[in-house]
Amino acid sequence: MFEIQAIDPAYYRQQTRRSTMVIAVIFVALAMLCATLSTQVFGTPGGDNFKWNLLGVAAGLMLTVALVRQQLWSRPFMAPAVYGWRLKRSLMRITNVMHHVKAGVAQGDESAMKLLRFYHLGVTQMHQLDGNSSELSQMVREIDDHREAMQQRGLDIQQTRLDPASLEWVKSFN
Repeated sequence: MFEIQAIDPAYYRQQTRRSTMVIAVIFVALAMLCATLSTQVFGTPGGDNFKWNLLGVAAGLMLTVALVRQQLWSRPFMAPAVYGWRLKRSLMRITNVMHHVKAGVAQGDESAMKLLRFYHLGVTQMHQLDGNSSELSQMVREIDDHREAMQQRGLDIQQTRLDPASLEWVKSFN
């Protein structure tokens, strides 16, 4: 279950830039190390070692991914980046079934309405965190209309949790 949290956009951008820089430095170091090792061990002196360099860079990439997922993912400096990744992943899960969500909303289903509200709140936060308010302005009317429809039905508009069961439920709407 994912829950939207209040995060200062400036802090989020600062921390994600920091974590991105750390990961980039780790990748460059590992890619260079692995490429050098692979050409020294498997390459031929004065020969074409492109494939060994490429395989070394690919190994560096795989090691970087493993290091990030196994060691860095749970570190405090990575928390904003992990949160952003989880937010975007949650929104993508809804986007993948959006035609079902909208069909459920059109039929007046409360679960679908709550799911769409979560999506709107998540997209709003994502654009704020990324500093991309211009794209969000295209959705303001839809967001406002949906919020008003929920208020008229007496539904809570603070839908900050994504319940995976809701995603399964809305798949029944066509």
